[in-house]
Amino acid sequence: MNIPFIYDRYVTSKDFSGRKSECLALSNLIEADENVLMYEPPKSGKNSVIQQTFLVMRLGGKVLNAAILDLFNIKTPEKLCARFGSTVIRSVASSPDEYGRMISEYLSGTHCSFDMERFSESDEIVSLSSAPDLNDIEAIFSLPYRIARDSGIKLVVVMNEFQSILSMENHDMILKAMESVFKTNGKGSGCSFIISGSKVNAMKYIFCRQKYFHRMIEHLPLQQINETELTEHIRKGFLKGGKEIDKELAIGACRLFKGNIWYINHFFAICDSMSKGYINEGIMMDALNALISIHEPRFMNMIDSLTEHQIRFLRAIIDGITRFSSTEVIAKYSLNSSANVKRVKDALMKKEIVTFNENDDPVILDPLFEYWIRKHYFELS
Repeated sequence: MNIPFIYDRYVTSKDFSGRKSECLALSNLIEADENVLMYEPPKSGKNSVIQQTFLVMRLGGKVLNAAILDLFNIKTPEKLCARFGSTVIRSVASSPDEYGRMISEYLSGTHCSFDMERFSESDEIVSLSSAPDLNDIEAIFSLPYRIARDSGIKLVVVMNEFQSILSMENHDMILKAMESVFKTNGKGSGCSFIISGSKVNAMKYIFCRQKYFHRMIEHLPLQQINETELTEHIRKGFLKGGKEIDKELAIGACRLFKGNIWYINHFFAICDSMSKGYINEGIMMDALNALISIHEPRFMNMIDSLTEHQIRFLRAIIDGITRFSSTEVIAKYSLNSSANVKRVKDALMKKEIVTFNENDDPVILDPLFEYWIRKHYFELS
């Protein structure tokens, strides 16, 4: 089925829009056996960039295996080791005999084993007989490097929602074990890690404030897709169904969503379902209201979780304030004191509602929430 606007999964090939420079940079880093760091708000296109890069590399004749795991529901070091080891082995092997042989070869001397009964019940390849110690964790994270060197296969390990490590017991030990493994492996190893996260401030805490993996990993930021590429993507999407949209209306929507490709695709998928020919402003407003109705319960829960000071701080951001500790701003928005401003700022960052860029300017992470709070909560034009 030829779907014009895809928003329920990552996109590749002809459905992929923009970010050619990011794909090229990621490809070059993988070729050089570098480790890559990506952190952007949810649904910013991280997985699409990764998968599009893999596709282009394979079409270019590069043989690579990808081991991809999500950490969002992993809460213990035991589960992390089991999931990581199982994912890596499954990326290069396909039978229980191969699984058992690889664990015996690469994880001997650890608490890891291949348990046929557990494999049959839960599809778990790597099982642990007890809580992992430092030796176990280092052996698990060394696994893709050892397999890549011995097999000659290029292996890329993708760890999504990496910030979830912070919720695990002994997360410092896990991070230090990974650091140790990264230090002893690099160019010529045949292996790269792509570490990805959607909680921007939590990722900044790990990599910028705590400085884990300093000089061991390359940060690859995703730039906003330019308006020309986005409007062409929108126009082509509607042409698939014989429909048209005015360029200025398309640009207006791109600016409303601040280039967030997921919101743009979801929004125009709704527009497409509401129209038979020309996409006019009325259809777009109906689609926007429909999109807001989907997300409004989440936005209301976000607001309900905030204190009055935090809400007033958000109002200051909406009003264009960038420096919050001046006497005038504190008085105008009833923020009490500069010490309270810092507490409010930290709380909003911890809730992943706001982040601050390199100039210490505030950025509301969700563009639709920013529109909703401006238009529907504060009732501003």
